[in-house]
Amino acid sequence: MSGNWIQVCGKDEIDEEDVIRFDHDGRTFAVYRSPDDGFFATDGLCTHEQVHLADGLVMDEIIECPKHNGRFNYKTGEAKGAPVCVNLKTYPVKIEGDAVFISV
Repeated sequence: MSGNWIQVCGKDEIDEEDVIRFDHDGRTFAVYRSPDDGFFATDGLCTHEQVHLADGLVMDEIIECPKHNGRFNYKTGEAKGAPVCVNLKTYPVKIEGDAVFISV
């Protein structure tokens, strides 16, 4: 995927099995750090209620929306059941040194 690589944060700014919010050019993204030190990015708003996913709970590759407990796999964007039925868009992530970048 081609796109603009945007620096989001430093690796140490995201705890293991956690998520941060990143706003850029009028859009909101969520960036995750897995227990195996992988980094992933999705749209930052729930597809059901447009709530910030960074306020949700991350566990076992799942982000849970804080409003209605909609669940998504943060690696694939897949909606994991009611009330969410629309997948999240995912974005490529790269690490350079200690910096995390996403392609938008």
